[in-house]
Amino acid sequence: MGLFTKDIQTLDDLFVHTLQDIYYAENQITKALPKMIAKATDPELKSGFEAHLTETEGQIARLETVFEMHGQTPKAVTCPAIDGIIKETNEVSGEIGDKTVLDAALIASAQAVEHYEITRYGTLVAWAKQLGRDDCAAVLQQTLDEERATDERLTRLAEGQVNRRAA
Repeated sequence: MGLFTKDIQTLDDLFVHTLQDIYYAENQITKALPKMIAKATDPELKSGFEAHLTETEGQIARLETVFEMHGQTPKAVTCPAIDGIIKETNEVSGEIGDKTVLDAALIASAQAVEHYEITRYGTLVAWAKQLGRDDCAAVLQQTLDEERATDERLTRLAEGQVNRRAA
């Protein structure tokens, strides 16, 4: 099912499709994070990525709960956006020889992922509320709050030490 195909007729259809999109994205992120952990040299960045991997696994479980609450079976649909962000991360990180610059690049890539997730979860929360699914919205809001907090931690780490070292 494509994003704007005739299979999506209602806001509920779009809500489910977007759940499937972010479900795919979160699963891809769990595959990409171990590579980022291995490449990171800043100890705080490395431990932050490790913590976020665990958090992401919890977010996947939360999405599965939302699918079930909404009477759907958890299912993923390919998300070209996250695939592109991860591909770009792999390409850029493979081209950087200076490890301090690599850490700055990894933070930038992680924030690109976080910003994508923030837009998706923000939309899903709004749509769930519009559909009268405050129960689903509350579960999705937990993940949105986590994504925003991760983005803020990455910003503090970048601005506090990593970018300075890379310069």
